[in-house]
Amino acid sequence: MEHYDVKFKKKFGQNFLKRKAVVERIADCCPLSVNDLVIEVGPGGAILTQELAKRVGKVLAYEIDEDLKLELEKKLSDYSNVTVLYQDFLVSDIKKDIIEYHYQNLYFISNVPYYITTPIMMKIMESGLDFKKICMMVQKEVGDRFSALPGTRDYSSISVFLSYFYVIKKEFFVSRKEFVPEPNVDSVVVSFTRRDKVAELKNRELFFRLVRDSFQFKRKNIRNNLKKYNLDIVSQVLGDYGYDLTVRAEQLSVEIFVALANALA
Repeated sequence: MEHYDVKFKKKFGQNFLKRKAVVERIADCCPLSVNDLVIEVGPGGAILTQELAKRVGKVLAYEIDEDLKLELEKKLSDYSNVTVLYQDFLVSDIKKDIIEYHYQNLYFISNVPYYITTPIMMKIMESGLDFKKICMMVQKEVGDRFSALPGTRDYSSISVFLSYFYVIKKEFFVSRKEFVPEPNVDSVVVSFTRRDKVAELKNRELFFRLVRDSFQFKRKNIRNNLKKYNLDIVSQVLGDYGYDLTVRAEQLSVEIFVALANALA
């Protein structure tokens, strides 16, 4: 059982894993090699960082809490292949940070701070970096939303964005009892594998905006949520798929959103 000599900060969502068996399972989700680079956010007490460092050539970790510096330096003293940047990942220039790294495959593996899970995922998607695979531990309810299918309660704009880019898989459940301090929620490890073939978009920015607007008011239909768009075009595309303007966004697949965005571009 891992011991941490730190003062946990609720504002940073600090809940550290206790058992190495769990971090080994997380690392097993990706086919890591010594030629690869892994990005991690929120290394905390470094239990996952240590496991990653044993398997890959380089680990780049982002830690916002500088008070963890002594703990991390102590836990990572035997790992020369780990670099910790004490800065906010959400405002970091990832491309610039890794420009001097040489690697075969790029991975993102992390027990992410739950209060910024979705912003982290959006930043990864919008970074333009070619992550071979992403594997992260998230709050169970967030994992449900990330992997939700059309027509289900949890299906949302983030579900659409993620399934456009990735094949999503729930890897395994993690009980709240595996953490210190123990959080009020259970967790799930979710992996995202980049699709070999992604549907072509005429205007990616329009696609993201259209999807967000479609889900803006979840109880309203497409006619009400997309008032500022050309509804004649929207209606025509929906008709091709057997729907009309009274449909709600949660009924529409990624394929339909791509068709809508391309017709409106």
